[in-house]
Amino acid sequence: MDFGRFPIISILEDMLEVPEEHSEKGRSNPSRAYVRDQKAMAATPADVIEHPDAYAFVVDMPGIKGDEIKVQVESDNLLVVSGERKRENKENEGVKYVRMERRMGKFMRKFQLPENADLEKISASCNDGVLKVTVGKLPPPEPKKPKTIQVQVA
Repeated sequence: MDFGRFPIISILEDMLEVPEEHSEKGRSNPSRAYVRDQKAMAATPADVIEHPDAYAFVVDMPGIKGDEIKVQVESDNLLVVSGERKRENKENEGVKYVRMERRMGKFMRKFQLPENADLEKISASCNDGVLKVTVGKLPPPEPKKPKTIQVQVA
């Protein structure tokens, strides 16, 4: 029987974190790593603001310390904000969760930076659970002056 056709099997594999090499290879579903990254990106809300001299990326990061957040610029001007929110260990005897609604685990957001982003002028700060990444703008190129060519008379 082909269990790969049943979505419940895929869900159970994700919950149990079964390595992909042990799961069904014949499925045409996206890889679990891709799905995990998409969920992490969708669950991380952000605002992008354009100022006259810079871009600001504002990302909500409640309960995460600034040193637990990773901000990188990858090739092709791709700004990546990532990290992980870990579950508090509450293993005291008799203590159990009644409801768990806060998202735990990895988070990530990717932003394509515009052509005029100055990669040398990037700063990041985290205050009250809000990360703000500021990327300076390059000055606009000066318009080329028309070149005058003197016409010679023969």
